[in-house]
Amino acid sequence: QVQLVESGGGLVQPGGSLRLSCAASGFTFSSYTMNWYRQAPGKERELVAAISSAGGSTNYAGSVKGRFTISRDNAKNTVYLQMNSLKPEDTAVYYCNAKRQLLNYWGQGTQVPVSS
Repeated sequence: QVQLVESGGGLVQPGGSLRLSCAASGFTFSSYTMNWYRQAPGKERELVAAISSAGGSTNYAGSVKGRFTISRDNAKNTVYLQMNSLKPEDTAVYYCNAKRQLLNYWGQGTQVPVSS
């Protein structure tokens, strides 16, 4: 049974930091590209960051480049999203995603409200 379980979300003040984690099970984690998406209220889901299966390549949305860092630990079947200098516009539900060819798995999401 495939599972992606996000954790680490919660209320944070503008300028603060959070680290999201996504623990994977039920599939060969090291063979999948891992992504973090987010969906703000009233908006479409958007890709925030992606990391290749071995971790050697990363990509970021322009709005988070320089503030967010995606990483993975294939020994622990876990992907991370370090978020620094958070802004109110980063407020969203953040979703972990695993993708390989036509296979596509999603976590349940974790809320990140950024507010003073």
